[in-house]
Amino acid sequence: MVAPITGMIRKQLLTDIGVGLGLGTLGGYYFWYAVHVPMMKKRDDFYAKLEASKAQA
Repeated sequence: MVAPITGMIRKQLLTDIGVGLGLGTLGGYYFWYAVHVPMMKKRDDFYAKLEASKAQA
């Protein structure tokens, strides 16, 4: 007779949740600092340049 496996599903569930949250957080930070922040800086620079050209004219 094989002994029942106990706690295996709970351990796997906690591992899956931990890995999912970790990768989700990592992906969110990557998007924010590699995509969003540079895009907003580019937009802000464009509007600052536009405002300066309007003030000069």
